[in-house]
Amino acid sequence: MEIMNQTAVSKFLLLGLTDDPALQPLIFNLFLSMYLVTVLGNLLIVLAVSSDSHLHTPMYFFLCNLSLNDVCLSTSTIPKMLVNIQTRDQSISYAGCLSQLCFVLIFCGLENCLLAVMAYDRYVAICHPLRYTVIMNPSLCILLVLLSLLLSIVHALLHTLMALHLSFCTHLEIPHFFCELAQVLRLACSDTLVSHILIFSMSNMFFGVPLLGIIFSYTKIVSSILRMPSVEGRYKAFSTCGSHLSVVTLFYGTGFGVHLSSAITDSSAKNVVASMMYIVVPQMLNPFIYSLRNKEMKEALRRLITGMPSFL
Repeated sequence: MEIMNQTAVSKFLLLGLTDDPALQPLIFNLFLSMYLVTVLGNLLIVLAVSSDSHLHTPMYFFLCNLSLNDVCLSTSTIPKMLVNIQTRDQSISYAGCLSQLCFVLIFCGLENCLLAVMAYDRYVAICHPLRYTVIMNPSLCILLVLLSLLLSIVHALLHTLMALHLSFCTHLEIPHFFCELAQVLRLACSDTLVSHILIFSMSNMFFGVPLLGIIFSYTKIVSSILRMPSVEGRYKAFSTCGSHLSVVTLFYGTGFGVHLSSAITDSSAKNVVASMMYIVVPQMLNPFIYSLRNKEMKEALRRLITGMPSFL
């Protein structure tokens, strides 16, 4: 095969979920519905928290940022897929592919960091309730979000800059609905050993450290809850963590599913479905998890939708 350097590559082809023309309308309607539900649900969460003074707390501040990030993550992949299906053009420009790759890494990384920050918030609230307002002050909350964003951008740029130096063959078909880093590396004709080592080491550190932080936080939380004398107190304390724990399980569970699927099978179709469960589904379900399991959020959403004012 002829080798093309990064400057000669003009576009990639996103093969999507299937090449069957009869299934394209079904896939288009399915992903359009999922995208609209994701955007509407997460924006409702943001509006509800912003409009209700009862929810102006660190926990809901982080939830707002998580919801905005979910909208951005879905927007970085689904609209391009919908356009490709509608125009029957599978191409994505070289710059567009690397930009999409970078944004997906940024928003996936930010979600990972925000979930760890939210776990720390719940740890302080339950294990150090008397010092909660002092520790989780507005300045610290903003700093944690900005630090999470900075780390995510640095992590994403590192991988993107490595991809910029790759040379590609003329076979530029990506068996996916977005430009995933692993799929782009498979198309490279140049040596990708350094890139794979970088992915392995950085991913283990960048995603592993927050996950360990979440596990540590919940170990302390469970220990603190079990020491509570009142059953009602235990239930109330655990209920404040239920939604976050569900989101964490969904995010990391689907993430591990993607990596396991890639490790044990070479089927591109199975890998695409696994990635869809990681990139699309959690972002759509997060608003439902928080609104259905959280009484305060349900009340705020009810007041927002019905136009009732939020009384102090």
